[in-house]
Amino acid sequence: MAGLILHKRSLRNAFDRAAEQYDEVAVLQREVGERIMERLQLVRISPQTILDVGAGTGVFSQALSKRYAKSRVLALDIAPRMLLQARRRKGWFSRQGFICGDADSLPIASASVDLIFSNFTLQWCGELERAFAEFRRVLKPGGLLMFSTLGPDTLKELRQSWQAVDGRPHVHQFIDMHDVGDALLRAGLSDPVMDVENFTLAYNDALQLMRELKIIGAHNAAIDRQIGRASCRERV
Repeated sequence: MAGLILHKRSLRNAFDRAAEQYDEVAVLQREVGERIMERLQLVRISPQTILDVGAGTGVFSQALSKRYAKSRVLALDIAPRMLLQARRRKGWFSRQGFICGDADSLPIASASVDLIFSNFTLQWCGELERAFAEFRRVLKPGGLLMFSTLGPDTLKELRQSWQAVDGRPHVHQFIDMHDVGDALLRAGLSDPVMDVENFTLAYNDALQLMRELKIIGAHNAAIDRQIGRASCRERV
């Protein structure tokens, strides 16, 4: 499955600019991340090392550190200023580490991680299979991957509105759940369990939506874009 061609420098710069205001508007990101944390309660695991891929401002790196107090939590993000915010959130006795890196090429030793947590990050990876292959590489045998991403109906109303204007790719394209599952299997990750939840956020007008998308740094990072935005409505 060919991945989207993404402009990683543009992506990094967008999230750098968003770092200080990100938490003010990242309502859905927090809600979905909390649901992943709830599901971890059903899994018997005592991880020594946890990798938070796309950690952003560190909200869930901190939550993971509290839940697994004896674990080493590594917060990884492509945007340095996001990691600066995450570092400021770190508690005095937290065992967190901070790594600036790309999910498509993890600067992590092979078979060194017990749990990978990734909330709303994979949609920004250029090649989904490559990211999953990297996850498999760094996971220890029997390790666990918990992640969320965006489905193809995300921002469909905004995409339809732009198509009525000029038909150019203003809105990021998101991958279908079945393709995500196929990519997991091809990467060698076993026993995938996937589900879909739909979320609807209401806005007074398109300008309000686009302002919030700009604040959180989410935009269309495809190379062939003219202008773009991206947000969230559905997770896998």
